[in-house]
Amino acid sequence: MDVVAHSVSPDLGDRIIKVNHAGEHGAIAIYTGQILLARLTAPALVDELREFRSHEERHRSIFGAELQRRGRPRCRSYWLCGVGGFVLGVATGLLGRGAVSATTTAVERVVLRHLQHQIVVLGGHDPAAVLAISSIIADEQQHHDQALAHSQAGAFWPKVLGPIVSGATEAVIWLGMRL
Repeated sequence: MDVVAHSVSPDLGDRIIKVNHAGEHGAIAIYTGQILLARLTAPALVDELREFRSHEERHRSIFGAELQRRGRPRCRSYWLCGVGGFVLGVATGLLGRGAVSATTTAVERVVLRHLQHQIVVLGGHDPAAVLAISSIIADEQQHHDQALAHSQAGAFWPKVLGPIVSGATEAVIWLGMRL
């Protein structure tokens, strides 16, 4: 990581903020799709999902304001994240509580790893980006931990959805950094 931190390109903070903004849009779409179906398949989760979505809306606003301050447009993957997130949310919402919780746990595990890496890479190079990223970590950790608490050790959905959702999340981040 030290090698990467010393060779930070001037626009890396901009690209990271753009991708994080698009990712928050995708998270809002996931929760929207899940809420739509969870009212039937996992009604006990709906209030929590609404709370999580409100956090993601605030996160998107933080990154949106930072993009505006920098005079940067949103990421080209913004709408892809929204559509893909909604489809993932509807599909996992249809599958019920275990699938919803496994999806949130998998997405947030990847997101938290990326956010922590971004802080290390940008530390000392882009304080505004580090501040924006740091401001959302506690919420993302809360989402991960609460969803994980709903999952049972050895449960079916985490084993099936965890690798798929994690891989898809990594792929969307990778793609967003290159668009």
